[in-house]
Amino acid sequence: MSVREVIGVSRSRPVIEGAGVHLRRAFGFHDTQLHDPFLLLDDFRGDRPDQYLAGFPWHPHRGIETITYMLEGSVEHGDSIGNSGTIRAGEVQWMTAGRGIIHQEMPKPGPHGRMGGFQLWANLPAAEKMIAPRYQEFAASEFPRVSLEGGATATVVCGSLGDARGPVTDVAIAPLFLDVAVPSGATVRLPTPPRHNALAYVFEGTGYFDSRRNPAAWEIRQDGYTERFRDARLGDGTLVRFGPGETIEAESVASQTLRFLLVAGQPLNEPVAWGGPIVMNTREELETAFRQLEENTFLDPPPESRARR
Repeated sequence: MSVREVIGVSRSRPVIEGAGVHLRRAFGFHDTQLHDPFLLLDDFRGDRPDQYLAGFPWHPHRGIETITYMLEGSVEHGDSIGNSGTIRAGEVQWMTAGRGIIHQEMPKPGPHGRMGGFQLWANLPAAEKMIAPRYQEFAASEFPRVSLEGGATATVVCGSLGDARGPVTDVAIAPLFLDVAVPSGATVRLPTPPRHNALAYVFEGTGYFDSRRNPAAWEIRQDGYTERFRDARLGDGTLVRFGPGETIEAESVASQTLRFLLVAGQPLNEPVAWGGPIVMNTREELETAFRQLEENTFLDPPPESRARR
């Protein structure tokens, strides 16, 4: 099987979102074709409660799916269709906003004051942007863990790896979502659907993702910011974008386990009209959504209609 080459590398950058949550953004709000069908990836690991406890108060979504994967601490959530609960370490919430939902997410520290995880936004195809909202939530024990060569492991959230299949199902972009751990000195090869776009986000250790080990072509220009990589070893907070192929290759170096998210999805190749938490296909659809928010007709049915039932 052909190995995917690295065609883009960048480092996550600090941003403040919600009511003052400090996080690092791996990508988002830029060229939507680069990571199609994915829109945004936020890394919200933190060890200072004053920088995350304010959380993400009530806000709307339409036209996307938000995938929250927790490493430590927890996130308490609630929404306009009556769901509430807590996402704990090792757990996943896959929320399909569809035609509209209003929710809040409030981070809480673990026993050592730390909180951490990731939120990925996946685009919905035009034909599914106005479907009914839904959730898929799973405990850590429900995700299969696959043993790989060299002592590496992969937790399968969505998609399949060998005979293991993640519990998240019925997602239009047919995604692959893995949490991969590669011990020091080991190399792992992971199959990816050949027609999917693929990316990796490193959050522990250091490793190689390109057998050529030549970072000369890795240059990113974004909002007037240029970064050149002089070393092919990639570490914590690095996003790796892969070209076409059937597998990705990762080698752990130094003395620490290399750990990364591997995400792949079927590109939609559709126009994107993006306004904050709402992502549609046309400017007119976007304007309609914000007008409905102002008129209190964004939800189906509106909150007061549900209350009278």
